[in-house]
Amino acid sequence: MTSLGAVFRPQNPPESLRAAVRAADESGLDELWLWEDCFLEGGISAAATALAWSERVRIGVGVLPVPLRNVAVTAMEISTLERMFPGRGIWGVGHGVQNWMGQVGARAASPVTLLREYLEALRGLLAGQRLTVKGRYVQLDDVALDWPPAAAPPILAAAKGPKTLQLVGESADGVVLDNSNSAEGIRAATEIIRAARPESLAAQPFPIVVYLLAATGPGAAERVAAELETKDRNTIPDVGIAGDAREIADTVLRWAEAGATSVILQPTADEPDPNGFIRFVTDQLRPLIP
Repeated sequence: MTSLGAVFRPQNPPESLRAAVRAADESGLDELWLWEDCFLEGGISAAATALAWSERVRIGVGVLPVPLRNVAVTAMEISTLERMFPGRGIWGVGHGVQNWMGQVGARAASPVTLLREYLEALRGLLAGQRLTVKGRYVQLDDVALDWPPAAAPPILAAAKGPKTLQLVGESADGVVLDNSNSAEGIRAATEIIRAARPESLAAQPFPIVVYLLAATGPGAAERVAAELETKDRNTIPDVGIAGDAREIADTVLRWAEAGATSVILQPTADEPDPNGFIRFVTDQLRPLIP
């Protein structure tokens, strides 16, 4: 079964999150995803409140930029939330947008090296290990969590280029793909990841989370086209969809056939009714997706 979700975009004010979480929880949405985009809303703080305000919906963070966060602090925060809300968080990390990282003096000379070191340390700490690490970027001296989670949660990582996709296949528990991917892009990314998976883990589930820009209702096509143009993605075929539930469902099904295990509907930044969009995903779209 393909999981369906929606994004609460950080262009919405933080005080509107509670209503969105309630809409997601009450309507039966599978996953509600949050972004830690600079310089909008904090991913961990938003996830903590969303988990506290809900009972059943899973809350995804896609993704925490690793140059901004010491790995021990990230492990402490994820572990705390996993102990409070076991199994309801979905945790993603990534390079971060390099221009944003440069704005705060955190840009890494080798983002791939940083992400590799970070994933290994974060997964080890959450598994209850005591670590001493002397990497190029990650430095730990006899560090272990006093309150590790009862079960280490999967750690997903964002990836786009082939080097990062290979790294994610080798070192992460799942991948987050942004909305610059067509079905063919998803299929190609999935092949790179599968080829990189250690043989001992090849049979284990590997979540492939994909964002799909979508809009419905009056002005939907214009809103999708405008957003793709501002993101320089208007030349990539089939990366945004405007239409009714059937038209959007057809795209979701193509994404699932290409390898996506979760398709997360991303409203436009100017979506006039974010909570209505969440209900559209659950009430009209979900019945069309097996």
